[in-house]
Amino acid sequence: MVAEQGGPEDQKPQSDEARSAFVPPAGVERHAAAPEDDHPTSEFAIPAGLSHESQGPGADSASGPGTGSDTIGSAFAPPRTYSAQHSPPAFTPAHGSPMIRLTKEAPWQDRMRTMLRMPVAERPAPEPVQKPDETGPAVPRVLDLTLRIGELLLAGGEGAEDVEAAMFAVTRSYGLDRCEPTVTFTLLSISHQPSLVDDPVTASRTVRRRATDYTRLAAVFRLIDDITTEDVEVSLEEAYRRLAEIRRNRHPYSGWVLTLAAGGLAGAASVLLGGGPLVFLVAAAGAMLGDRLAWLCAGRGLPEFYQFVAAAMPPAAMGVALTLTHWSDVRPSAVITGGLFALLPGRALVAGVQDGLTGFYITAAARLLEVMYLFIGIVVGVLLVLYLGLQLGAQLNPEARFVAHDRPVVQILASMALCFAFAILLQQDRSTVLAVTLNGGVAWVIYGAMARTGHISPVAATATAAGLVGLFGQLFSRYRYTSSLPFITAAIGPLLPGSATYFGLLAVAQGRVNAGLASLSTAVATALAIAIGVNLGSEISRLFMRVPGAVGGANRRAAKRTRGF
Repeated sequence: MVAEQGGPEDQKPQSDEARSAFVPPAGVERHAAAPEDDHPTSEFAIPAGLSHESQGPGADSASGPGTGSDTIGSAFAPPRTYSAQHSPPAFTPAHGSPMIRLTKEAPWQDRMRTMLRMPVAERPAPEPVQKPDETGPAVPRVLDLTLRIGELLLAGGEGAEDVEAAMFAVTRSYGLDRCEPTVTFTLLSISHQPSLVDDPVTASRTVRRRATDYTRLAAVFRLIDDITTEDVEVSLEEAYRRLAEIRRNRHPYSGWVLTLAAGGLAGAASVLLGGGPLVFLVAAAGAMLGDRLAWLCAGRGLPEFYQFVAAAMPPAAMGVALTLTHWSDVRPSAVITGGLFALLPGRALVAGVQDGLTGFYITAAARLLEVMYLFIGIVVGVLLVLYLGLQLGAQLNPEARFVAHDRPVVQILASMALCFAFAILLQQDRSTVLAVTLNGGVAWVIYGAMARTGHISPVAATATAAGLVGLFGQLFSRYRYTSSLPFITAAIGPLLPGSATYFGLLAVAQGRVNAGLASLSTAVATALAIAIGVNLGSEISRLFMRVPGAVGGANRRAAKRTRGF
């Protein structure tokens, strides 16, 4: 028997799996599908049913009329609510962003520091001071020269911000734009990107040896000043030749002259603290013996930590020996403290705090860690001798505070002699020794007037005197177009906390730990006051100078504006 055939609907499969999910259900009217060519191809086209306003005669169409792309406007076309007469402040003004013009009269340190503190988009294009070859500047050679100059500056104790400014000045003088120098404690790097589509070129150099020679530092500054001056033509070959001469030049003072300077510094410091001629001679002998021991350790390849341990032991031994011989006319405390003045790392401390205040925290942390290790070396050397002296029966009096109020003229002369000897130890140029000696004398006069006559806190008096040292040092450096370190470092010598350090160590050796830590904390506070005062004085000095900036006297750019966030 044959089943009756039904209509077309009866012939469709009744299973849901066999039916497409996109097939309209039964009873819904079907519309004819539009031709494929009529569908708009752009996903940004306005949907059907929405009204479209014409863009005006100035609008450009992507294609001819009749296509869906006519509804797409230019990405650079202003919105319909934009009015040229009443433009909102969010848009760039018609005259563009204000141009930053750097005055050529300002020293290159201030000009480059100002540019480093600008956003990259606001930096003006470089104006090559030195004429490059026909093929353009030799990028690898310019970067190598820049790194070698930065290496000498960083090894000489210059601050990280000044090293970056010097590297930036060299690259811009030879016509390299979009250069970014980076300075850390032991590594220098610089990156140059020729254009936005080219790969950057990066070079780096490691600083392995550090030598304090301010004569060499001044020669490097003269080279940078000539490179950044339009009136002086310094080719790459000439710059390399002068840099090689600076490296080959011997130190201006021999090793024995430095030893005599160390003795003179210790003797002057002992007189500054109330000692007499005999104390001067004994303190000088102890410091000279410690200096020769340090030279011997350096020749044997021992690290600098052990060199400081060896250098701190002879002055302390001299003081203990005077105590055991019961010389009533000699103050052992003045002898030991005078020897400490020649060892305290004031230069590294000032550079470390300065780097921290200017935002170079990695370099600042490394410098301060170096200061801590050197200070621990001094502590170990002195404590060993003091402990041995106490075991032998030496009667060291921690209460014998030596403050001489009745010898202001002698103390001023002793402070100037201390600065003079310190300048010799730093290998300064002979033309700067007199200026730094006067600067140190003025600093001690200010300190004595505030701390001893005015009875102001010694820490506050030290900070004020150090601020004047930094102020005068910056003025001297701008007058001489050189680094400020030769005019600052030796001048802070009389302000170093030698007495607080000695009495703290003596109290620790005698078992009075609380009193010793209190005295050592005073020494640390005094050292920080010196470093912060020097940096603040340097910053204040720039307020009175013609600072480069925008036309119309724009304010000086800040180093950072993060406020800790």
